[in-house]
Amino acid sequence: MKILLTTLNAKYIHTNLAIRILYELNHHYEGLDWKEFNIKESKDDVALYSSQYDVVAFSCYIWNITQTLEVAEKIKQINPAVKILLGGPEVSYEYEDIISLDHVDYIILGEGEIPFKEFLEFYPNMQPVSSLVWKNGVEVIENKMAPMFDVNNFKGSMPYRFDNPEELANKVLYIETSRGCPYKCEFCLASLDNKVRYLPNDTIKSTLLFMMQHGRVIKFLDRTFNIKKDFTIDIFKFILENHRPGNVFQFEITADILHPDIIQFIHDYVPPHLFRFEIGIQTVNQKANLEVKRKQSFEKTKSIIKQLDYKVEMHLDLIVGMALDYWEDIKFSIEEVFKLFAPEMQLGFLKFLKGTPVRKNHQEHGFKFDPNPPYQIIESNYLTKEQLHQIVELEHALEIYWNGKKAINTLKYVTIQYSIFDFLLGLGHFFGTKKDFHKYTLTDVFEIISGYSKHVFPNDDVLQQLIAVDYYLHFKVKPKNLFLEEIEYAQKTKLIHDLKLNHHKYRFVMLPLSFDFKQFSKEQQLIENPTYLTIQYNGVDKAEVV
Repeated sequence: MKILLTTLNAKYIHTNLAIRILYELNHHYEGLDWKEFNIKESKDDVALYSSQYDVVAFSCYIWNITQTLEVAEKIKQINPAVKILLGGPEVSYEYEDIISLDHVDYIILGEGEIPFKEFLEFYPNMQPVSSLVWKNGVEVIENKMAPMFDVNNFKGSMPYRFDNPEELANKVLYIETSRGCPYKCEFCLASLDNKVRYLPNDTIKSTLLFMMQHGRVIKFLDRTFNIKKDFTIDIFKFILENHRPGNVFQFEITADILHPDIIQFIHDYVPPHLFRFEIGIQTVNQKANLEVKRKQSFEKTKSIIKQLDYKVEMHLDLIVGMALDYWEDIKFSIEEVFKLFAPEMQLGFLKFLKGTPVRKNHQEHGFKFDPNPPYQIIESNYLTKEQLHQIVELEHALEIYWNGKKAINTLKYVTIQYSIFDFLLGLGHFFGTKKDFHKYTLTDVFEIISGYSKHVFPNDDVLQQLIAVDYYLHFKVKPKNLFLEEIEYAQKTKLIHDLKLNHHKYRFVMLPLSFDFKQFSKEQQLIENPTYLTIQYNGVDKAEVV
């Protein structure tokens, strides 16, 4: 039997750890292959490649299930004899509609290590295969569930050893050091497995060493990496001893329980920009947190972020649409979290994932959600469709201007002077009246925020000056003059000479400002001081202030 382990990744740079693990554990099986595709590839091409196998096993998630089922149907059209096996979180719950499809033959529920091995051993006899849903004629059969996989069986494993090492440097590599999560947040699938199981330490380190040697960006899949203080520090030490230049490590942590010893270790030993912490704040509203069995102190979280943000790059997540989270609560959460000025602030919308309690109990709060992946909220007792649409527009503005690094200084100023929620809300709507959110030029971005700001705050000269500064700082090559005129040519030439600037190597922009930009950039303090801001370009690196 020829069997293909495969998946459709969301992007080319992503990697799928699940199929690597299953292949690594079963690579001795003759006829077993693995290959990754992505959702933007031609489905016909993927289907044609896959149709040469007897069984095609897909790893399924909310971001690829629709495309996966389309490919499966095309495979059957090309070669009806091919059997389609699905696994992964998207098909492990409420699978009835999917198994009823003519182009789906088998589904593995839950963890795949034990059932996939049994599938290979017993095929085509499906009765002994645990955690398997299959069709016997028109009858759908669900076999007994497999016991929980003993992660100690990973001892000595190396999921990436079958990759071409030269290709890993351009990929995002994923590693799990544990399975399960101690928390019970009802919107998250991880809440269904509350027993945290750690993989063998030597296996973690050997895998991590390989990833550091051949990859660049390494993301830990653990839901709460910092549960065990000693383990966390041990892995941090191992990274510091073995990482290469260019390596970046991302961890999902729960900040309000971060042990003081871990904090001190980071202060003492971790160089800047090596670590990224993804912190799921979700909401500042404690009533909403408790409603989904989520415990978190925002004040403690905020304190930890402020202590470490000079060393660690913070990625902060919020969720819009949770029960008991009204418009004003969401506004407060966004404004409080934005004040932390994390390099990335992700604004997600509540999703009703299959198997989660929030999906099972959605009627209690009047939740309505899209029946198709990613099952995003449409309305509830707390937010109308119109309000959610407005926040979607806000999220577009947030992505373009903050996460997209287009107007960092401008938005910091707005946060200090006004309501960042109201500003982004209006900016997002205004943007949508001018351009498609997915089709615009860089000039469009700055012209839109300039036009909106003039309309809302017509007398705020500092705001317009900062928009101009953000515009000029965004380029590697001196751009055309927009938004704020440079000083006169003769005066500029004299200043370049007086300041002994290297006009042979650099090109310069000199802007007349009414405040001290360097002080504002460093401390977010606005000190009136009419001056000239000099920005230099070398054509290779991003512009910088002289």
